[in-house]
Amino acid sequence: MKTDPRRLAAMQRMQQQLGYQFNDTGWLQQALTHRSYSSRNNERLEFVGDSVLNYTVARMLFDAFPKLSEGELSRLRASLVNEATLAEIAIKINLGDCLYLGTGELKSGGFNRPSILADAMEAVFAAINFDADFQTAEKVVQSLFKDRIRTVDFSNQGKDAKTLLQEALQARRFALPKYRIEEQTGEGNEAQFVVSCDLGELGWIGRAQGNSRRLAEQAAAKEAVAWLEQNYSQKNKKK
Repeated sequence: MKTDPRRLAAMQRMQQQLGYQFNDTGWLQQALTHRSYSSRNNERLEFVGDSVLNYTVARMLFDAFPKLSEGELSRLRASLVNEATLAEIAIKINLGDCLYLGTGELKSGGFNRPSILADAMEAVFAAINFDADFQTAEKVVQSLFKDRIRTVDFSNQGKDAKTLLQEALQARRFALPKYRIEEQTGEGNEAQFVVSCDLGELGWIGRAQGNSRRLAEQAAAKEAVAWLEQNYSQKNKKK
């Protein structure tokens, strides 16, 4: 597989951020190859990587929250192991700069598409497993998810701020919020997004910043939930 110097440099930086250096870079190249580029792509690796990821996060939650039930642990895992989270991690390690994409996907911005980034991230976990062993892949997943698990809000059953806001608005029969990117600067690890959360008929617009669109939206939604709870408690919900 032909690899230009720019992509080679990007792959090297990504490995540094992962904390793992591949012995056989063929595994890494396959993990980063979308089906639009080659028949030797990352789909089968994604299948294995999904299992590596789910087991590792499940074990981390099992150890971190010994009093939670199976159902509660499952909901927490679902809130952590999803496309949005994986895409966010991929963006932080600049995985998009390393992707092998077909012409159509390149033109349509596939290197920024959450589904493509998330699938490649799972494939990378599998590639590490095959290049080294399961324990090594497990350590990489642990390093990427430890802070998320440490700060997870299990009092809300792992629901993120956007989900909580949507449920709170629906319970009060208000319209759903609208999110808009107000400002975007930088790229990769230096990226910063300013996102607004507009509650429409309630006349409240909040703004928050994050190093990904998702993080900024979540931060804005968190502020909106706090405002809603303060100004529209359930006893005053809209009839």
